[in-house]
Amino acid sequence: MSNRLIVSPSPHLRENTTTKTIMFDVAIALVPASIASIFFFKTPAAMILLISIISAVLAEYVVQKIRKQPITISDGSAFVTGQLLALNLPASVPLWIPVIGSVFAIVVVKQMFGGIGQNFMNPALAARIMLTISYTDRMTQWVEPGVDAVSTATPLTFASDFTSVQSGAPSFVDLAIGNIGGSMGETSAILLIIGGIYLIYRGVISVKIPGLFILTVAVATLLYSGFDIEYMLYHLLSGSLMIGAIYMATDYASSPVTPRGKIYFAVGCGLLTSVIRLFGAYAEGVGFAILLMNTTVPLIDRYTAPKVFGEVEKQNA
Repeated sequence: MSNRLIVSPSPHLRENTTTKTIMFDVAIALVPASIASIFFFKTPAAMILLISIISAVLAEYVVQKIRKQPITISDGSAFVTGQLLALNLPASVPLWIPVIGSVFAIVVVKQMFGGIGQNFMNPALAARIMLTISYTDRMTQWVEPGVDAVSTATPLTFASDFTSVQSGAPSFVDLAIGNIGGSMGETSAILLIIGGIYLIYRGVISVKIPGLFILTVAVATLLYSGFDIEYMLYHLLSGSLMIGAIYMATDYASSPVTPRGKIYFAVGCGLLTSVIRLFGAYAEGVGFAILLMNTTVPLIDRYTAPKVFGEVEKQNA
């Protein structure tokens, strides 16, 4: 056996983590919220989840087939995109909404930018914002949990434009378990947090981005309300803060790679979310905040990149 030392270019670290294992972990983390959405919103939720996932997988297969590219649906990324999109939709939407959203997420946001890892924003989140702008009436028709589709308001309406929680607002218990009106998967804060803990345990995400994102919103709403703890907690448990901070702001392709960059990105998401919620006409601001910060990621990475030691300085002419 030769004793020669063979030196190859970096990186030299190897591990068994693959795109498939990461996506499998994310899908597992979203299972509790998915089950809760079906439990609270019944058959419509199950149909939306099924249609959204199938549409996303088929869209990826068809566009790769047309472009004569390797078929990558087995990596699970399209499945997770469809699952995430479904959980960002109200249970009242017609079934063509998740179809349009999934096709947009996969074809436009993902594949047109080069496929997985090349998209500059989270595909499911971009699809939700597109659908919200294009079909505002359908995307804001919230229904109460149960068999009968009874229209209701989202919990954020009880805190929007106010400095305290208004009377008649859902209890904190209902907010935590998801027994409220809103998008199918964002309603159960505790189940989303449990899924996030699983992802942190598995090493899929770090606590830095979701933790600082949520902490920034907590501080901003606390200051705005004159240190009203109830008001602050209401903003943390309501709307899409948990699903956005844990599952979409942490997207590998659209979030910073540097340690300092992650801090700036998370704080920026939290500040923009708070400004939109507290001073804007739209009660929810998480999606817009994340997408706006996604556009700054190349700049953040550029100016927070660690110094390269051993680099030869340019000589002045």
